[in-house]
Amino acid sequence: MKLLETDFEPAAKANGRARLEVELVLGESAVTSASASSPLKLLTPCSRGKSVWAYASNFGGGLVAGDETRLELRIGPAARCFFGTQASTKIYRNPARLPCSHTTQAVLERGSLLVFAPDAVQAFAGSSYRQRQEFRLANGADLVLVDWFTSGRAARGERWAFDHFQSRNDVFVDGQRVFVDSILLNPADGPVESAHRAGRFNCFALLLLMGPSLREAAGNWLKEISSSPVERTATLIASASPVQEGAVLRIAGEDVESVSREIKRNLNFLGEFLGDDPWARKW
Repeated sequence: MKLLETDFEPAAKANGRARLEVELVLGESAVTSASASSPLKLLTPCSRGKSVWAYASNFGGGLVAGDETRLELRIGPAARCFFGTQASTKIYRNPARLPCSHTTQAVLERGSLLVFAPDAVQAFAGSSYRQRQEFRLANGADLVLVDWFTSGRAARGERWAFDHFQSRNDVFVDGQRVFVDSILLNPADGPVESAHRAGRFNCFALLLLMGPSLREAAGNWLKEISSSPVERTATLIASASPVQEGAVLRIAGEDVESVSREIKRNLNFLGEFLGDDPWARKW
């Protein structure tokens, strides 16, 4: 599959770019190409093994003053990769109120596995952020996607105080779009913290499993959620829905810590695929 520059905007203006390619070499997944330019950094603490482990980072811990970054991933046939971030991605406010953006394009070849699990996005008061992520799977590829965000610096009284937040995820299998998730939070449409929008919750997460190797885990999600009653005043709630060859799990929590624990609990089976628990020494 070929990466198409025209598929993404604002790719041409990106001032920070990173690219990672993973292939199966002599029976093990291995990094065959890696590059990054400021403000993005790319770390590969495990560049060869049952799975490649890679992490993205930003100078200063986030995006500021109109940063526009782009990430490109290619996972070759039968290769495996875990991709995360060093910490939450902070979207800083700036005097000129310039918007920041990030785009991700990932290509997964047949039989490959990508666990794409960055930490949460944290948009500060007065900031503006737009994120677009596309995952293009060959038939037989497996994808685990985690996409989550917080209300901002709630401990400092900044709850949903950003100017604009937008995130969109598209998944294609053999060129056909099979999953779309799009979120737009704009105070111009009404207070984000109102009861009919974010309400009492300070963190929202999307977890997606898709692919033949993940059907059993997806089925377990659906069974567990369907048998769990929803309490009206619960501090954390979750819902699950079937998708093509998988399931999507949505989580809302009053605090970030409870959501992170729920993410880890629902993905604790990944050690079998990756050779280790990706969150054992992090959360």
